[in-house]
Amino acid sequence: MSRRYFGTDGIRGRANQFPMTAEVALRVGLAAGRAFRSADDRRHLVVIGKDTRLSGYMVEPALVAGFVSAGMDVRTFGPLPTPAVAMMTRSMRADLGVMISASHNPAVDNGIKLFGPDGYKLSDEREIEIANLMDQGLEEELAAPTDLGRVIRIDDAQARYVEIAKATFPRSLSLSGLRIVIDCAHGAGYKVAPTALYELGAEVIPVGVAPNGLNINDGCGSTHPEAMGAAVREYRADIGIALDGDADRLALCDEHGVLVDGDQIMAIIASAWHAEGRLRGGGVVGTVMSNLGLERMLGEKGLTLHRTGVGDRYVMAKMREGGLNLGGEQSGHIILSDLSTTGDGLISALQVLAVLVQSHRSGSGKKMSELARQFEPAPQKLVNVRYAKGGADPLAADAVQAAIKAGEARLNGSGRVLVRASGTEPLIRVMAEGDDEKLVDKVVQSIAQAVKQAAA
Repeated sequence: MSRRYFGTDGIRGRANQFPMTAEVALRVGLAAGRAFRSADDRRHLVVIGKDTRLSGYMVEPALVAGFVSAGMDVRTFGPLPTPAVAMMTRSMRADLGVMISASHNPAVDNGIKLFGPDGYKLSDEREIEIANLMDQGLEEELAAPTDLGRVIRIDDAQARYVEIAKATFPRSLSLSGLRIVIDCAHGAGYKVAPTALYELGAEVIPVGVAPNGLNINDGCGSTHPEAMGAAVREYRADIGIALDGDADRLALCDEHGVLVDGDQIMAIIASAWHAEGRLRGGGVVGTVMSNLGLERMLGEKGLTLHRTGVGDRYVMAKMREGGLNLGGEQSGHIILSDLSTTGDGLISALQVLAVLVQSHRSGSGKKMSELARQFEPAPQKLVNVRYAKGGADPLAADAVQAAIKAGEARLNGSGRVLVRASGTEPLIRVMAEGDDEKLVDKVVQSIAQAVKQAAA
């Protein structure tokens, strides 16, 4: 079974180099069109959104050509957040949804994410099916000249999503009186996010809303939250929100510009929903990266933290399996399954804003800095070690495995060690956490050094 195209989050790579070439995109359209085209006579539909990368102008036409050749009708949205594409896939009764984006990666990268008719990311099995079809000769099953698909641009997709996002904010509340910095990373949310916040009553200070095809995630957005923090301090805002390139993840900061990570965001929402009786499944789904402090806080409330592998698709799978409606990653991918089928940075931010506004209405009048400290994080250290693609796997080295075992022994059951390869970049991520910060740092540095030597 082929996995040479798909990683942990669709297909991703440097634009105009394998696997992110026009030829591969064409084959994705042909193969996915073939896989999702049923035997009945109805017209089949695929919807396509993208972020603001220059290479989207290369990838989108190639995908469209493949789908049209396979006999599928195509609806294109232009720049639109990933969660909006997932929503539109379901609401327009499409057979397939496609998002062209490399998420938080730099502008030179791009990617292709696929959604099924239910709005959820495709399973590993469906991706493998498509990948295998991509390696076959597809010209035998091309549509007849009279059966080619038709292409239409949907001009109101952004307005539709704004209304959907606004509807997730409690009708009894308003953002009036709040000054909000919103950093859109020059990405897919650059129009919809400021619009939604403004229409809900906020004073909006937009950052990263002038995409030029090459500046997405460049010194801005959730991967560079210092831009958000600086704007919050400059304009004396109440809160800062930063999205990534495709707006499916977020970072927050308080009124001082201090960062609030995904674990604290989940804790804020979980606490509020639990108090309101809205939290389902008796807990929250996190990943192996989620902080031990979050697990302890939930335990004190009688709730469970269920851990999965890194990747929002695995979080969502666990949520569906256990009937939970809140999950996410420390990186800011927050999934609220009652509201969206995938991570949604804007909708997640609106749930935090609702808690902030409600605290003022109830008389407690908490600032974001107070709200953001839901638990005391256990000391956690993460180091990323880059290695050359195509070389030996550093994790297979005996010295690396020995360093990992030694680190675990030093923590002696009072913490965790996690060493894993990134699913989207040639990185080895070395993480440890525990109650002794100095010991945690020493453990991580020791393992990271072993990985560097193995990767040299």
